[in-house]
Amino acid sequence: MTTPAYPAGLRLAGRRVLVVGGGTVAARRLPALLAAGAAVELVAPETTPAVQAMAEAGELTWHRRGYADGDLDGAWYALVATDDQAVNTAVAEAAEERRIFCARADDASRATAWTPATGRADDFTIAVLSGDPRRSAALRDAALDGLRTGTLTAPHQREHRAGVALVGGGPGDPDLITVRGRRLLAEADVVVSDHLAPLELLEELGPQVEVVDASKLPYGRAMAQQTINETLIDRAKQGKFVVRLKGGDPYVFGRGLEEVVACTEAGVPVTVVPGITSAISVPAVAGVPVTHRGVTHEFTVVSGHTAPDDPRSLVNWEALAGMRGTLVLLMAVERIGAIAETLIRHGKAPETPVAVVQEGTRSGQRRVDATLATAAEVVAAEGIRPPSIIVVGEVVSLLDSLTGR
Repeated sequence: MTTPAYPAGLRLAGRRVLVVGGGTVAARRLPALLAAGAAVELVAPETTPAVQAMAEAGELTWHRRGYADGDLDGAWYALVATDDQAVNTAVAEAAEERRIFCARADDASRATAWTPATGRADDFTIAVLSGDPRRSAALRDAALDGLRTGTLTAPHQREHRAGVALVGGGPGDPDLITVRGRRLLAEADVVVSDHLAPLELLEELGPQVEVVDASKLPYGRAMAQQTINETLIDRAKQGKFVVRLKGGDPYVFGRGLEEVVACTEAGVPVTVVPGITSAISVPAVAGVPVTHRGVTHEFTVVSGHTAPDDPRSLVNWEALAGMRGTLVLLMAVERIGAIAETLIRHGKAPETPVAVVQEGTRSGQRRVDATLATAAEVVAAEGIRPPSIIVVGEVVSLLDSLTGR
Protein backbone atom coordinates (compact mmCIF):
# COMPACT_ATOMS: atom_id res chain seq x y z
CA MET A 1 0.00 0.00 0.00
CA THR A 2 1.38 3.41 -0.98
CA THR A 3 2.05 5.77 1.89
CA PRO A 4 -0.36 8.68 1.51
CA ALA A 5 0.98 12.16 0.88
CA TYR A 6 0.59 14.81 3.54
CA PRO A 7 -1.51 17.64 2.09
CA ALA A 8 -0.27 21.19 2.59
CA GLY A 9 -0.82 24.55 0.94
CA LEU A 10 2.40 26.25 -0.14
CA ARG A 11 2.52 30.02 0.11
CA LEU A 12 4.94 30.79 -2.70
CA ALA A 13 4.37 34.51 -3.23
CA GLY A 14 7.75 36.14 -3.86
CA ARG A 15 9.61 32.86 -3.31
CA ARG A 16 11.91 31.31 -5.91
CA VAL A 17 10.51 28.27 -7.70
CA LEU A 18 12.57 26.31 -10.23
CA VAL A 19 10.86 24.65 -13.18
CA VAL A 20 13.02 22.42 -15.38
CA GLY A 21 11.49 21.66 -18.76
CA GLY A 22 9.36 23.87 -20.99
CA GLY A 23 6.99 21.41 -22.62
CA THR A 24 3.28 20.77 -22.30
CA VAL A 25 3.48 19.68 -18.65
CA ALA A 26 5.17 22.93 -17.71
CA ALA A 27 2.58 24.85 -19.75
CA ARG A 28 -0.18 23.27 -17.65
CA ARG A 29 1.52 23.78 -14.29
CA LEU A 30 3.02 27.24 -14.70
CA PRO A 31 -0.23 29.28 -14.60
CA ALA A 32 -1.06 28.06 -11.09
CA LEU A 33 2.47 28.82 -9.85
CA LEU A 34 2.30 32.30 -11.35
CA ALA A 35 -1.17 32.87 -9.90
CA ALA A 36 0.28 32.00 -6.48
CA GLY A 37 2.83 34.81 -6.93
CA ALA A 38 5.86 32.53 -7.20
CA ALA A 39 9.08 33.95 -8.60
CA VAL A 40 9.42 31.30 -11.28
CA GLU A 41 12.71 30.57 -13.02
CA LEU A 42 12.42 28.24 -15.98
CA VAL A 43 15.35 26.21 -17.27
CA ALA A 44 14.80 24.72 -20.73
CA PRO A 45 16.54 24.92 -24.11
CA GLU A 46 13.14 25.18 -25.80
CA THR A 47 9.56 25.86 -24.74
CA THR A 48 6.05 25.68 -26.10
CA PRO A 49 4.70 28.93 -27.61
CA ALA A 50 2.47 29.43 -24.54
CA VAL A 51 5.42 29.18 -22.16
CA GLN A 52 7.48 31.48 -24.36
CA ALA A 53 4.68 34.03 -24.24
CA MET A 54 4.74 33.94 -20.42
CA ALA A 55 8.48 34.63 -20.49
CA GLU A 56 8.18 37.44 -23.03
CA ALA A 57 5.45 39.01 -20.91
CA GLY A 58 7.82 39.08 -17.94
CA GLU A 59 5.75 36.61 -15.92
CA LEU A 60 8.76 34.34 -15.40
CA THR A 61 12.51 34.22 -16.06
CA TRP A 62 13.54 31.81 -18.82
CA HIS A 63 17.10 30.44 -18.93
CA ARG A 64 17.46 29.04 -22.45
CA ARG A 65 19.73 26.10 -21.63
CA GLY A 66 19.76 22.74 -19.96
CA TYR A 67 19.81 22.11 -16.22
CA ALA A 68 23.09 22.90 -14.42
CA ASP A 69 24.43 22.45 -10.92
CA GLY A 70 23.45 25.37 -8.74
CA ASP A 71 20.12 26.04 -10.43
CA LEU A 72 18.34 24.88 -7.28
CA ASP A 73 20.19 27.27 -4.99
CA GLY A 74 17.72 29.47 -3.15
CA ALA A 75 14.67 27.62 -4.42
CA TRP A 76 11.75 26.79 -2.13
CA TYR A 77 10.09 24.36 -4.52
CA ALA A 78 10.97 22.62 -7.76
CA LEU A 79 9.11 21.02 -10.65
CA VAL A 80 10.96 18.85 -13.13
CA ALA A 81 9.18 17.98 -16.36
CA THR A 82 11.62 17.15 -19.11
CA ASP A 83 11.46 14.13 -21.45
CA ASP A 84 14.94 13.04 -20.29
CA GLN A 85 14.72 10.65 -17.35
CA ALA A 86 18.38 11.16 -16.46
CA VAL A 87 17.87 14.92 -16.16
CA ASN A 88 14.73 14.44 -14.09
CA THR A 89 16.56 12.09 -11.75
CA ALA A 90 19.50 14.47 -11.39
CA VAL A 91 17.24 17.39 -10.47
CA ALA A 92 15.24 15.27 -8.02
CA GLU A 93 18.41 13.98 -6.33
CA ALA A 94 19.87 17.49 -6.09
CA ALA A 95 16.62 18.74 -4.57
CA GLU A 96 16.68 15.89 -2.06
CA GLU A 97 20.19 16.84 -0.97
CA ARG A 98 19.11 20.45 -0.43
CA ARG A 99 15.83 19.44 1.29
CA ILE A 100 13.79 21.17 -1.40
CA PHE A 101 10.48 19.54 -2.20
CA CYS A 102 10.40 18.48 -5.84
CA ALA A 103 7.51 17.36 -8.03
CA ARG A 104 8.45 14.99 -10.81
CA ALA A 105 6.19 14.68 -13.83
CA ASP A 106 7.64 11.44 -15.17
CA ASP A 107 7.68 9.35 -11.96
CA ALA A 108 5.52 10.45 -9.04
CA SER A 109 6.71 7.51 -6.94
CA ARG A 110 10.24 8.96 -6.86
CA ALA A 111 9.15 12.56 -6.16
CA THR A 112 9.04 14.29 -2.79
CA ALA A 113 5.99 16.34 -3.76
CA TRP A 114 2.89 15.56 -5.76
CA THR A 115 0.95 18.10 -7.78
CA PRO A 116 -2.76 17.75 -6.97
CA ALA A 117 -5.65 18.21 -9.35
CA THR A 118 -6.75 21.73 -8.40
CA GLY A 119 -9.45 24.25 -9.15
CA ARG A 120 -10.86 27.41 -7.64
CA ALA A 121 -14.35 28.59 -6.79
CA ASP A 122 -14.57 31.98 -5.10
CA ASP A 123 -12.19 31.82 -2.12
CA PHE A 124 -12.04 28.02 -2.16
CA THR A 125 -9.20 25.98 -3.62
CA ILE A 126 -10.07 22.36 -4.30
CA ALA A 127 -7.03 20.07 -4.36
CA VAL A 128 -7.28 16.30 -4.79
CA LEU A 129 -4.37 13.88 -4.41
CA SER A 130 -4.37 10.22 -5.41
CA GLY A 131 -2.28 7.75 -7.29
CA ASP A 132 -4.60 8.08 -10.27
CA PRO A 133 -4.51 11.57 -11.84
CA ARG A 134 -7.70 10.92 -13.79
CA ARG A 135 -9.67 10.00 -10.69
CA SER A 136 -8.26 13.04 -8.93
CA ALA A 137 -9.38 15.29 -11.77
CA ALA A 138 -12.84 13.70 -11.85
CA LEU A 139 -13.33 14.22 -8.11
CA ARG A 140 -12.08 17.79 -8.35
CA ASP A 141 -14.49 18.53 -11.19
CA ALA A 142 -17.40 17.05 -9.27
CA ALA A 143 -16.60 19.16 -6.20
CA LEU A 144 -16.20 22.34 -8.26
CA ASP A 145 -19.44 21.70 -10.11
CA GLY A 146 -21.23 21.22 -6.79
CA LEU A 147 -19.85 24.48 -5.43
CA ARG A 148 -20.78 26.38 -8.55
CA THR A 149 -24.32 25.04 -8.84
CA GLY A 150 -25.08 25.02 -5.12
CA THR A 151 -25.62 21.25 -4.92
CA LEU A 152 -22.63 21.11 -2.57
CA THR A 153 -23.56 23.02 0.56
CA ALA A 154 -20.10 24.29 1.44
CA PRO A 155 -20.67 27.85 0.08
CA HIS A 156 -23.49 28.37 2.54
CA GLN A 157 -21.26 27.61 5.50
CA ARG A 158 -19.03 30.59 4.86
CA GLU A 159 -19.47 33.99 6.42
CA HIS A 160 -22.55 35.59 4.93
CA ARG A 161 -22.06 38.71 2.86
CA ALA A 162 -24.52 41.39 1.88
CA GLY A 163 -24.37 43.33 -1.34
CA VAL A 164 -25.21 43.20 -5.03
CA ALA A 165 -23.67 41.33 -7.95
CA LEU A 166 -24.61 42.35 -11.50
CA VAL A 167 -24.28 39.09 -13.40
CA GLY A 168 -24.28 38.90 -17.17
CA GLY A 169 -26.23 35.75 -17.96
CA GLY A 170 -25.13 35.41 -21.58
CA PRO A 171 -27.29 35.14 -24.71
CA GLY A 172 -29.93 32.80 -23.28
CA ASP A 173 -28.66 29.23 -23.23
CA PRO A 174 -28.12 28.47 -19.51
CA ASP A 175 -24.86 26.67 -20.33
CA LEU A 176 -23.39 29.94 -21.62
CA ILE A 177 -23.41 31.82 -18.32
CA THR A 178 -19.91 32.22 -16.90
CA VAL A 179 -18.67 29.90 -14.18
CA ARG A 180 -18.46 32.78 -11.72
CA GLY A 181 -21.92 33.99 -12.62
CA ARG A 182 -23.45 30.59 -11.99
CA ARG A 183 -21.64 30.24 -8.67
CA LEU A 184 -22.85 33.60 -7.43
CA LEU A 185 -26.38 32.77 -8.54
CA ALA A 186 -26.26 29.64 -6.38
CA GLU A 187 -25.30 31.77 -3.37
CA ALA A 188 -28.00 34.42 -3.79
CA ASP A 189 -30.64 35.28 -1.21
CA VAL A 190 -32.48 37.39 -3.80
CA VAL A 191 -32.42 37.22 -7.61
CA VAL A 192 -33.68 40.17 -9.67
CA SER A 193 -33.95 38.84 -13.21
CA ASP A 194 -34.54 40.16 -16.73
CA HIS A 195 -36.63 38.29 -19.30
CA LEU A 196 -33.57 37.77 -21.53
CA ALA A 197 -31.59 36.17 -18.71
CA PRO A 198 -31.18 32.35 -18.65
CA LEU A 199 -34.35 31.81 -16.63
CA GLU A 200 -33.99 28.01 -16.64
CA LEU A 201 -31.32 28.49 -13.97
CA LEU A 202 -33.94 29.86 -11.58
CA GLU A 203 -35.32 26.34 -11.23
CA GLU A 204 -32.10 25.35 -9.45
CA LEU A 205 -32.62 27.90 -6.69
CA GLY A 206 -33.83 26.84 -3.28
CA PRO A 207 -37.36 27.74 -2.13
CA GLN A 208 -35.93 30.28 0.31
CA VAL A 209 -34.54 32.44 -2.53
CA GLU A 210 -36.68 35.44 -3.42
CA VAL A 211 -37.02 35.91 -7.19
CA VAL A 212 -38.06 39.35 -8.46
CA ASP A 213 -39.18 39.64 -12.09
CA ALA A 214 -37.70 42.85 -13.47
CA SER A 215 -38.47 42.12 -17.11
CA LYS A 216 -38.48 44.90 -19.67
CA LEU A 217 -40.58 43.48 -22.49
CA PRO A 218 -40.21 45.17 -25.89
CA TYR A 219 -43.17 47.51 -26.37
CA GLY A 220 -44.85 45.87 -23.38
CA ARG A 221 -44.77 45.66 -19.62
CA ALA A 222 -41.66 46.84 -17.84
CA MET A 223 -40.48 47.41 -14.31
CA ALA A 224 -39.25 50.98 -13.91
CA GLN A 225 -35.49 51.29 -13.59
CA GLN A 226 -35.88 53.33 -10.42
CA THR A 227 -37.89 50.49 -8.90
CA ILE A 228 -35.21 48.00 -9.86
CA ASN A 229 -32.54 50.17 -8.25
CA GLU A 230 -34.59 50.54 -5.09
CA THR A 231 -35.18 46.79 -4.92
CA LEU A 232 -31.46 46.04 -5.17
CA ILE A 233 -30.60 48.56 -2.49
CA ASP A 234 -33.45 47.61 -0.16
CA ARG A 235 -32.66 43.88 -0.14
CA ALA A 236 -28.92 44.47 0.24
CA LYS A 237 -29.51 46.78 3.20
CA GLN A 238 -31.56 44.00 4.77
CA GLY A 239 -28.29 42.05 4.88
CA LYS A 240 -29.02 39.92 1.84
CA PHE A 241 -26.83 38.94 -1.10
CA VAL A 242 -28.61 40.07 -4.27
CA VAL A 243 -27.87 38.84 -7.79
CA ARG A 244 -29.09 41.08 -10.59
CA LEU A 245 -29.33 38.51 -13.39
CA LYS A 246 -29.21 40.25 -16.75
CA GLY A 247 -29.16 38.99 -20.32
CA GLY A 248 -25.91 39.21 -22.27
CA ASP A 249 -23.36 41.51 -20.62
CA PRO A 250 -24.41 44.07 -17.98
CA TYR A 251 -22.76 46.93 -19.86
CA VAL A 252 -23.76 46.14 -23.47
CA PHE A 253 -26.99 48.04 -24.10
CA GLY A 254 -28.12 47.32 -20.58
CA ARG A 255 -28.45 49.67 -17.67
CA GLY A 256 -25.71 48.10 -15.65
CA LEU A 257 -23.86 51.32 -14.99
CA GLU A 258 -27.01 53.01 -13.71
CA GLU A 259 -27.46 50.18 -11.22
CA VAL A 260 -23.82 50.32 -10.15
CA VAL A 261 -24.06 54.07 -9.57
CA ALA A 262 -27.29 53.73 -7.59
CA CYS A 263 -25.83 51.02 -5.35
CA THR A 264 -22.56 52.89 -4.85
CA GLU A 265 -24.31 56.12 -3.90
CA ALA A 266 -26.43 54.15 -1.40
CA GLY A 267 -23.32 52.64 0.17
CA VAL A 268 -24.11 49.11 -1.06
CA PRO A 269 -21.15 46.95 -2.16
CA VAL A 270 -21.55 45.98 -5.79
CA THR A 271 -19.56 43.87 -8.20
CA VAL A 272 -19.95 43.32 -11.94
CA VAL A 273 -19.59 39.89 -13.53
CA PRO A 274 -19.20 40.16 -17.32
CA GLY A 275 -21.34 38.03 -19.58
CA ILE A 276 -21.17 36.77 -23.17
CA THR A 277 -22.87 39.38 -25.30
CA SER A 278 -25.43 38.22 -27.85
CA ALA A 279 -23.87 40.59 -30.38
CA ILE A 280 -21.06 38.09 -30.95
CA SER A 281 -22.34 34.79 -29.62
CA VAL A 282 -25.69 34.63 -31.43
CA PRO A 283 -24.17 35.17 -34.90
CA ALA A 284 -21.52 32.57 -34.03
CA VAL A 285 -23.99 29.81 -33.15
CA ALA A 286 -25.95 30.67 -36.30
CA GLY A 287 -22.88 30.18 -38.50
CA VAL A 288 -21.85 33.82 -38.90
CA PRO A 289 -18.37 34.91 -37.76
CA VAL A 290 -18.42 38.66 -37.16
CA THR A 291 -14.84 38.88 -38.43
CA HIS A 292 -12.70 36.83 -40.79
CA ARG A 293 -9.17 37.24 -42.08
CA GLY A 294 -9.10 39.00 -45.41
CA VAL A 295 -12.79 39.92 -45.28
CA THR A 296 -13.25 42.42 -42.47
CA HIS A 297 -11.01 44.17 -40.00
CA GLU A 298 -13.77 45.53 -37.80
CA PHE A 299 -17.27 44.96 -36.55
CA THR A 300 -19.63 47.53 -35.11
CA VAL A 301 -22.44 46.85 -32.67
CA VAL A 302 -25.34 49.30 -32.85
CA SER A 303 -28.57 49.63 -30.92
CA GLY A 304 -31.56 49.90 -33.22
CA HIS A 305 -34.09 50.84 -30.55
CA THR A 306 -34.12 54.41 -31.89
CA ALA A 307 -34.90 55.11 -35.54
CA PRO A 308 -32.23 56.82 -37.67
CA ASP A 309 -34.37 59.93 -38.11
CA ASP A 310 -35.20 60.21 -34.41
CA PRO A 311 -33.56 63.31 -32.90
CA ARG A 312 -32.59 61.20 -29.88
CA SER A 313 -30.42 58.92 -32.02
CA LEU A 314 -26.70 59.05 -31.22
CA VAL A 315 -25.65 56.92 -34.20
CA ASN A 316 -23.75 58.30 -37.18
CA TRP A 317 -25.50 56.22 -39.83
CA GLU A 318 -23.68 57.90 -42.70
CA ALA A 319 -20.34 56.85 -41.22
CA LEU A 320 -21.61 53.30 -40.68
CA ALA A 321 -22.70 53.07 -44.29
CA GLY A 322 -19.19 53.93 -45.40
CA MET A 323 -17.51 51.25 -43.30
CA ARG A 324 -16.49 47.95 -44.92
CA GLY A 325 -16.78 45.79 -41.81
CA THR A 326 -19.60 43.88 -40.18
CA LEU A 327 -22.59 45.67 -38.69
CA VAL A 328 -24.43 43.96 -35.84
CA LEU A 329 -27.82 45.42 -34.96
CA LEU A 330 -29.50 44.77 -31.61
CA MET A 331 -33.12 45.68 -30.83
CA ALA A 332 -33.63 46.57 -34.48
CA VAL A 333 -36.41 44.27 -35.74
CA GLU A 334 -39.11 46.94 -35.63
CA ARG A 335 -36.92 49.48 -37.42
CA ILE A 336 -34.95 47.38 -39.90
CA GLY A 337 -36.79 49.01 -42.82
CA ALA A 338 -35.79 52.53 -41.85
CA ILE A 339 -32.27 51.40 -40.95
CA ALA A 340 -31.75 49.58 -44.27
CA GLU A 341 -33.11 52.53 -46.27
CA THR A 342 -30.80 54.92 -44.41
CA LEU A 343 -27.72 52.75 -44.98
CA ILE A 344 -28.50 52.36 -48.68
CA ARG A 345 -29.15 56.08 -49.06
CA HIS A 346 -25.70 56.79 -47.62
CA GLY A 347 -23.94 54.38 -49.97
CA LYS A 348 -24.25 50.87 -48.59
CA ALA A 349 -24.80 48.37 -51.41
CA PRO A 350 -28.43 47.13 -51.55
CA GLU A 351 -27.19 43.57 -52.23
CA THR A 352 -25.19 43.46 -48.97
CA PRO A 353 -26.00 40.12 -47.27
CA VAL A 354 -28.14 40.20 -44.12
CA ALA A 355 -28.84 37.48 -41.57
CA VAL A 356 -31.54 37.73 -38.91
CA VAL A 357 -31.27 35.32 -35.98
CA GLN A 358 -34.27 35.07 -33.68
CA GLU A 359 -33.97 33.66 -30.14
CA GLY A 360 -30.31 32.85 -30.66
CA THR A 361 -28.88 29.98 -28.51
CA ARG A 362 -32.39 29.13 -27.29
CA SER A 363 -34.57 26.19 -28.29
CA GLY A 364 -36.58 28.40 -30.67
CA GLN A 365 -33.57 29.69 -32.59
CA ARG A 366 -34.06 30.28 -36.28
CA ARG A 367 -32.20 32.19 -38.97
CA VAL A 368 -33.46 33.88 -42.11
CA ASP A 369 -31.28 35.48 -44.77
CA ALA A 370 -31.92 38.47 -46.98
CA THR A 371 -30.13 41.44 -48.48
CA LEU A 372 -30.16 45.00 -47.24
CA ALA A 373 -32.74 45.82 -49.91
CA THR A 374 -35.07 42.96 -48.94
CA ALA A 375 -34.47 42.76 -45.17
CA ALA A 376 -37.64 44.58 -44.09
CA GLU A 377 -39.80 42.52 -46.44
CA VAL A 378 -38.29 39.22 -45.28
CA VAL A 379 -38.57 40.11 -41.59
CA ALA A 380 -42.25 40.93 -42.03
CA ALA A 381 -43.01 37.87 -44.16
CA GLU A 382 -41.25 35.50 -41.74
CA GLY A 383 -42.90 37.00 -38.68
CA ILE A 384 -39.57 37.72 -37.01
CA ARG A 385 -39.93 39.12 -33.52
CA PRO A 386 -37.61 40.13 -30.67
CA PRO A 387 -35.21 39.06 -29.38
CA SER A 388 -33.34 38.97 -32.66
CA ILE A 389 -29.86 39.87 -33.84
CA ILE A 390 -29.37 41.32 -37.32
CA VAL A 391 -25.99 40.97 -39.03
CA VAL A 392 -25.12 43.04 -42.10
CA GLY A 393 -22.01 42.28 -44.14
CA GLU A 394 -20.09 39.84 -46.30
CA VAL A 395 -19.50 37.52 -43.33
CA VAL A 396 -23.16 36.45 -43.52
CA SER A 397 -22.56 34.25 -46.58
CA LEU A 398 -18.96 33.41 -45.76
CA LEU A 399 -19.45 29.96 -44.22
CA ASP A 400 -21.53 28.70 -47.12
CA SER A 401 -19.08 30.05 -49.71
CA LEU A 402 -16.05 28.49 -47.99
CA THR A 403 -17.64 25.11 -47.39
CA GLY A 404 -19.47 24.93 -50.68
CA ARG A 405 -22.84 24.42 -49.08
